[in-house]
Amino acid sequence: MRARTVLPATLAAALLALTGCGSNGSADAAGDAGALSPSAASATAQPPAGSDGSGTGADGAKVPTALNFAATTVDGQPFDAKMLAGKPTVLWFWAPWCPKCKAQAAETAKVAADNAGKVNVVGVAGLDKNTAMKDFVADTGTGSFPHLSDERGEVWKRFKVTEQSRYVILDKDGTTVYEGVLPGGKGLAEKVAELTG
Repeated sequence: MRARTVLPATLAAALLALTGCGSNGSADAAGDAGALSPSAASATAQPPAGSDGSGTGADGAKVPTALNFAATTVDGQPFDAKMLAGKPTVLWFWAPWCPKCKAQAAETAKVAADNAGKVNVVGVAGLDKNTAMKDFVADTGTGSFPHLSDERGEVWKRFKVTEQSRYVILDKDGTTVYEGVLPGGKGLAEKVAELTG
């Protein structure tokens, strides 16, 4: 029990030192500095031990390795990422106490609503307890799309995310085509439009 309490606090402290969330540091100035080329990005997500990425998603699409994981939503519901297969997916990594994340909420919700049925948008909450995550979703009005409660940082580690207020965008085949900050969510709609044509 002690390790579970200490790990999120330690991870949060380390990330704050690295990212300077809420400050006028260089994290926002980097903007697209975290962008990956498709060839370099395809190895971003790591499969769980013994996983080969096989199976089919909700629409019969082959499940890429990147989406071969399960989690729990902030509302306590089971979530199988295999159901995301076959459509572009936006993973929004956020922390409930992060002002940069709150600044991204409105644009992320708008992109989710504008692309409903064409693109998956999933919040991945971490670096705090589930109660704070639920409050963030309610306070920001982002309850129209699922949010995963990643208190242990398992999904964050899977996609090698080391700071909050980060987007990972996958194409319909599960290849990472973008990974970065997007201050205020600016540019998210354009990146999604590139995938939906």
